[in-house]
Amino acid sequence: MAQEEIIKLFDAKQIRVVWDDEKEKYFFSVVDVIQALTDSAIPRRYWSDLKRKLSAEGSEVYEKIVQLKLTAPDGKQRLTDVADTEQVLRLIQSIPSKKAEPLKLWLAQVGQERLNQLQDPERSIEQAIKDYRRLGYSETWINQRIKTIEIRKGLTDEWKRSGVEMEQEYASLTDIMYRAWSGLNTREYKKLKGLRKESLRDNMTNVELMLNGLAEAAATEISQERNPQGYIETASVAQEGGEVADAARQNLEQRIGRSVISSKRAAHFINPPDELPLPKEKDELDELTDL
Repeated sequence: MAQEEIIKLFDAKQIRVVWDDEKEKYFFSVVDVIQALTDSAIPRRYWSDLKRKLSAEGSEVYEKIVQLKLTAPDGKQRLTDVADTEQVLRLIQSIPSKKAEPLKLWLAQVGQERLNQLQDPERSIEQAIKDYRRLGYSETWINQRIKTIEIRKGLTDEWKRSGVEMEQEYASLTDIMYRAWSGLNTREYKKLKGLRKESLRDNMTNVELMLNGLAEAAATEISQERNPQGYIETASVAQEGGEVADAARQNLEQRIGRSVISSKRAAHFINPPDELPLPKEKDELDELTDL
């Protein structure tokens, strides 16, 4: 299940949201929704009481609630009760609140935003740029990151054309390329940077991004020329793509006298919020804070 965790704002309250690519739907943190609706000081207790009430009533909503790992306030990943849009709307009916109607409208807006992005991928890119700017990444890094997203998409399209479909195979092919050009697989690379659930690419330096992009672009070109079929042949191409980037890495390291495989992560090279350029107009401030 390919998932992307994001934060959405409703009435100045943060609501953790997960987008599920496979099911093409949002899942919302139930306790966050309850806190936004009720202003409860202990939303988990409110939800616990509501669960018992729904269970006693034989509610189908309670039966369909699932758990996903979401980032807690302390930064750790914890299993959290989540509900899709339909289930959240059903839950709202069980919660007496004057904020219910605005939340319904907000949920509809969230869904519409995603539909717009699916119909016009450029909107997704624009949103990603806004988010990276808000987090403090440099314009140079952002431009490079957006380009690597495009390169990655071209590679995964080529893998799909070659008959690679299983998520585990995609992860394995990615590991092969990482190890070929950096000497580390995904797990080892994330350990070097002190990462857990965070995106490895979002924590790469400019040089690391470019080398990984070179590996993926080279693998795409070789695949288009060779037309591999199935995982084994595609894995061989992935290895060759990584070796192209490895040659470039070694050449660069010989010239600068140090390794470019860095333990630095985003926190080490993005601008702290108080060092971000101040917007000139209110509309620009809205764009920087818009999630």
